[in-house]
Amino acid sequence: MSLVQRVQQQAQHHPTKAAFSFMGKETSYAEFEGSVAKFAGALKASGVNKGDNVAFLLGNTPHFLISLYATMRIGATAVPINPIYTPDEISYILKNSDAKVVIALDLLLPLVEQAAGAFPQVSNYIICETSPETPEKLQALPDAVKQKVKSFTSLLQRGEMILPVEVAPDDTAVILYTSGTTGHPKGAMLTYENIYSNARDVADYLQFSPEDRVLATLPVFHVFALTVVVNAPLVTGATIILVPKFSPADVFTAAKEQQATVFAGVPTMYNFLYQFPDGNPEDFSTVRLAISGGASLPVALLHNFEEKFNVRISEGYGLSEASPVTCFNPLDRDRKAGSIGTSIINVENKIVDELGEDLPVGEVGELIVRGPNVMKGYYKMPEETANTIRDGWLYTGDLAKKDEEGYFYIVDRKKDMIIVGGYNVYPREVEEVLFAHPGIMEAAVVGAPDPNFGEQVLAFVVLKDEKLSTEEIQEFCKEKLAKYKVPTRIEILEELPKNTTGKILRRTLKEQSAK
Repeated sequence: MSLVQRVQQQAQHHPTKAAFSFMGKETSYAEFEGSVAKFAGALKASGVNKGDNVAFLLGNTPHFLISLYATMRIGATAVPINPIYTPDEISYILKNSDAKVVIALDLLLPLVEQAAGAFPQVSNYIICETSPETPEKLQALPDAVKQKVKSFTSLLQRGEMILPVEVAPDDTAVILYTSGTTGHPKGAMLTYENIYSNARDVADYLQFSPEDRVLATLPVFHVFALTVVVNAPLVTGATIILVPKFSPADVFTAAKEQQATVFAGVPTMYNFLYQFPDGNPEDFSTVRLAISGGASLPVALLHNFEEKFNVRISEGYGLSEASPVTCFNPLDRDRKAGSIGTSIINVENKIVDELGEDLPVGEVGELIVRGPNVMKGYYKMPEETANTIRDGWLYTGDLAKKDEEGYFYIVDRKKDMIIVGGYNVYPREVEEVLFAHPGIMEAAVVGAPDPNFGEQVLAFVVLKDEKLSTEEIQEFCKEKLAKYKVPTRIEILEELPKNTTGKILRRTLKEQSAK
C-alpha cells in the first residue's frame, strides 16, 4: 500500500467527500485524484521518469498537494524546499539534490529567470499561477528562458491521466533537507514505506477519522506538516483545511467557519494564539484535538492555552530522519504535561548512554529510534548516514529520559546543553521558569563563553510587561533555580529570531551574543 493508492481508494469509495478546502473552495477526492493523474501524465510527458528528483518551491496551496502526489504517482522523488530561503540556500539544494524539474510559485519567477541558465541538470521550470498577471509575464520572458518554463495550469489541463507506477517500499519518495544548524543542510531520504507507515500510524494513534477536518496552517513543505496535516488526513479520508500562512486571526476564522476538529502547531503558534486579544474560545469550539511539535512546549503555556480554549493539547516528537513522528501523548490515557508521550504504533524509542547501552528509568541519555519510519540515509552522504544510523537505530542527538509508565521527556538538544563549571544546564529547564513569569511572553536560553566557568547562561526574553527589569527576572529565577542555572545575562528583545516553522533560531542568538 502507498499514499497514492490510498487516495485512489478514497476517490473510489467516497468520490464526493472533500479532500481539501482552500480559500473557501472545496475539492473532492475524485477531483483531487483526477488532477493528480493528469499532472502525473504531464510530468511524464515533460521527461520526468521513475527515480528522477522533482523540487518544489511551493507553499500552502493546492499546487503542493497535486505536485506531491503526482510526483509519487510516477515513482519520482519529491524535494520540498522552503520558498522563502535565500537564493544561495535554494541554489545549494537544487544542485545537491540533482533536481530534474522545479515546480515554483509565480512569485519566484524572477529567481527562476536567474536560475534557468545556472542549473544544466534542470530541464523544466513549472510555474504555478496565483496572479492573473502571470500568463503575461511568462510570455514576456526571454526566449532562452521561455524554452525551459511551463505553466502549471496549462500542463494540468492538457495532461493525460496515467495509472500509478509500481514502486518498491525502499524506493525514495521524498528528500527532505534538514534546517542545517551546522554547515550545509543534509537531505534525508524517506522511502515510500517510511512516509506511508508514519502517516498511517499517526492517524491511528491520534484517532483520525473521515469526519475530521484538519487545519493546515503549518508550512506543508516541512516534515511535521507533511505527515500530520497532509498525509495522515488523506490516508484516513479526512478533509484538509489549507491556510496559506499563519496568523492568529486567519486561524481563528478558518477554525470557526470551516468547523475544524484538529489543529496542529508549533509552540510559537500556540503562544501567538493565546496572546491574541481577539482570540475567542468559541472559535475553537469544534476542535477536539490540538497537536504540538517541532520544539518543546512550555508547560505554563500548555496549561494556559488548554484552560482558555477548553481543548486538550497532545504534545509529540519527531525529526525529519524519522518521517518524522516517533512519540505522541496518547488519547486513551493521561496526557503528561512536559512529556512528548509514548512511542507510537510500530515505533520503538529508548534512552542510551555514550556507549549505546540502555539507561534505567529517570536517567538522562540520548534518544534513539527504530521503526519502519526511519530514513534509509542522507542523500550522497554515506559517512553522515553511518554516523546517524547504527545497527538499525537512528541516533537523534536529543537528550531525554523515560518514566516508569513509558512516557518520554526531551531534556534538550545534545549540542545545546550548557556546562557551567562542570555542571550541566539544560536550556529548556531555565526557559520553563522564564515562561512561568507573568510578565514574559517568550524566552530562549543559550550558552555563552565564560573565562572562569567555561560557559554562562544567557537568556533572551520578549516582555508582556515593559516595566519588568532584568534584575527582577534574575530574582525570580533565583527563587526557582540552583545558582549555577540562573542566567548571568538577560537581554530584552522585541522578538526572537525564528525560522518559517516558528522554531527559535538559537544559533542566531548565539551569534548575536558574541558581537
